[in-house]
Amino acid sequence: MAVIAGEHTPEGAILIDKDGTLIDDDPFNVEPARIRLAPGAEQALCEFASLRWPVAIVSNQPGVAFGYFAESELNGVREHLARVMADYGVDFAGFFYCPHHPQGRDAAYRTVCACRKPAPGLLQAAARHIGVPLSRCWMIGDILDDVEAGNVAGCQTILVDCGNETQWRTGAHRTPDHTVSAIDQAARLVVSHARETANIAVGRLS
Repeated sequence: MAVIAGEHTPEGAILIDKDGTLIDDDPFNVEPARIRLAPGAEQALCEFASLRWPVAIVSNQPGVAFGYFAESELNGVREHLARVMADYGVDFAGFFYCPHHPQGRDAAYRTVCACRKPAPGLLQAAARHIGVPLSRCWMIGDILDDVEAGNVAGCQTILVDCGNETQWRTGAHRTPDHTVSAIDQAARLVVSHARETANIAVGRLS
């Protein structure tokens, strides 16, 4: 597992998958000029900015293990994502990625690891880096491996069911807490829940 970190604050946090969730799924792309936000992502980033929670990207990047690109090329991806986040006023907490794959061509990355989703390692590292318990994190992704990683880690989970999950392999940890059709809906759900929780807390103190 590797992390390219950004600024962070110790509050509740949003953990989000990259390819197919935050950005269009362009397989094994590391060219910043080709990165495009997914439908609804602009609105989602505005919602996240209004909440003022840190947002971390948690992403499997098996292209490294298969030799499609060098791990160092992910630096450019991180820099681009950080600029996009900054443009929308989002507190970017880091780009946490797994370069491994058990069938990878590069022996240095060919392994069964604890960070490749559906394992929870990336999420655990992100929460540890931000400084919030996983129970106060939301995991948002477009496939059930994202959901499983989030559920095992102890996050609230949202599946963005936009057609990218094709296998629908079920299991004990593969049922999301919420299902939406686009990432902006996921963002509004998180913001609404956070504000409702805050209002309840204020009410208890008054």
